[in-house]
Amino acid sequence: MTSAPTTLLVDWGGVLTGPLSTAIEKWAEADRVDLEAYFDLVNHWLGPEFSRLAHTNPIHALEVGALTIEDFEGTLKREMETRTGRHFPGPGMVARMFAMFDHAPDMNGLVYRARRCGVRTGLISNSWGNEYPRDGWNDMFECVVISHEVGLRKPDPAIFELAISTLGVSAGECVFVDDLHTNVAAAVEFGMIGVHHTSYDSTLMELKAIFDANFGDDPFPQQVHDEPRS
Repeated sequence: MTSAPTTLLVDWGGVLTGPLSTAIEKWAEADRVDLEAYFDLVNHWLGPEFSRLAHTNPIHALEVGALTIEDFEGTLKREMETRTGRHFPGPGMVARMFAMFDHAPDMNGLVYRARRCGVRTGLISNSWGNEYPRDGWNDMFECVVISHEVGLRKPDPAIFELAISTLGVSAGECVFVDDLHTNVAAAVEFGMIGVHHTSYDSTLMELKAIFDANFGDDPFPQQVHDEPRS
């Protein structure tokens, strides 16, 4: 018999922030980066050839802490300059990119209110080794799992196992919210209920139905800042 949902697990980038595409476009414009060439390279690294082993894929290696930000930026700079024949501003790129991620007060408020209603809460995020704006997280989360800090990344089921073990709950008790289909599908295969986040309104509607609860619509407390953070 499946347990009733008790726990809400959420992603950070693209869920508790504005869309990833918006942040990357803003960074590319500010750094004068050829966005098409950048996406071609990233898709190449994330394709089947490089996805087999994390240590051959700079993005996966960065996410699990096997590659430093500096080494990743150096690799990206060399590859982009080879592909485009143009200068690429590598050093500090990760910090500049993540500075473009806007805080989403509606989704942060939803997690905050869910916890206030008695729902267990946690964060599972694939990191690029970047610093996170953690204002208010003590009020939002009982468990925080950041990929480069634990050496695991989504969609590896081991990162979901770590989160539920930390919280002392079963997979069947958990609802996982992510903006990427791949990660939602992995969570469902692991035994969780998956919610693909596309907007605050749709996610709120789904979570209200799943938890059979009215989480309200109050924004997150004012001490959490809305401005872009690195």
